[in-house]
Amino acid sequence: MKNRLVTFLALLLLLGTTAGPALAARIKEVAAVAGVRSNPLTGYGLVVGLDGTGDQTTQAPFTGQSLQAMLQQFGVILPPGVTMQPRNIAAVMVTAQLPAFAQPGQQLDVNVSSIGNSKSLRGGTLIATPLRGADGQVYAIAQGNLIVGGAGASAGGSKVQINHLSAGRVPAGALVERSVPTPLAQGDFIQFDLNSNDFATARAVAQAINKAKGAGMAQALDGRVVRVKAPLDANDRVAFLADLENLPVDTAPAAARVVVNARTGSVVMNQSVTLAPCAVAHGSLSVTISSTPIISQPGPLSSGQTTVAEKTDIAIRQEPGSLIQMPAGTRLADVVKALNSLGATPQDLLAILQALKSAGALNAELEVI
Repeated sequence: MKNRLVTFLALLLLLGTTAGPALAARIKEVAAVAGVRSNPLTGYGLVVGLDGTGDQTTQAPFTGQSLQAMLQQFGVILPPGVTMQPRNIAAVMVTAQLPAFAQPGQQLDVNVSSIGNSKSLRGGTLIATPLRGADGQVYAIAQGNLIVGGAGASAGGSKVQINHLSAGRVPAGALVERSVPTPLAQGDFIQFDLNSNDFATARAVAQAINKAKGAGMAQALDGRVVRVKAPLDANDRVAFLADLENLPVDTAPAAARVVVNARTGSVVMNQSVTLAPCAVAHGSLSVTISSTPIISQPGPLSSGQTTVAEKTDIAIRQEPGSLIQMPAGTRLADVVKALNSLGATPQDLLAILQALKSAGALNAELEVI
């Protein structure tokens, strides 16, 4: 674990020494046209053709109800009192993203996820499933054979599984049935929405557009929105946007930020992070609990019974940590070198960074995800 931390911090050191004060990017990489976005689609369907790994209808009754409703659409009506218990069918949720400007007849990739107690969706086929948007309207129909990236087998109480078996994907498995109108061709202005709130970047985008298309064409309304006067003709507007998206923009360095993933122990910091002089003492505390079974055997010809008890041993170990002085770091390379000198694991580094932020020695925003 310590070697992984050293390698990770060395990578950050390399990135910090090669980064410049400003980054050149295109407008399409720092902003998006307002209204030009994808829309999520969801649907409820059935996967059939499973090799005995489907839902157990006694524990997932909605699967049997869905199968019965589907059979009724094909004119198959079961006698009253008959309960189906198929094992090669599973209830699933189907999701997809409807991209901007998608037209009827285009194909979409769909994701299929089990919502019952199916053991595996491998080898299954998704039956025609309507995909609806947030307004409840059907925008696509999904159907096809699933591709599951996992594999598994079980016998005699033993089980081996690789990757995930309860979710799969159907490439080009949905057909678009309805398009979503976009406000791109409406009004005299178009709007660029920046990916992150930054006044310097908004000003740079407006200046780049005014320099290329003439003064007064673009206005930065706030730290995220840039309004641009655009041609009224649809063809001219598309060509106008094509030119704007490829204009270079010199973005300002991002605000100092340290992102910590508490679940995986990952720590990422950008080049603006600095460190004030401080002193850190780092040690580790471990608690070990061990349980040993003890069998109490009664004497011969006695009326006692054999009993089993447990003997529990608890040990607490605390390793000493010396006080380490950390000098001020004005570059990411200095910060990485100072943190690396502590010799802490990634999980310990999370607590150290939080303590440095509370003490005012870490000049950066600390974000825990």
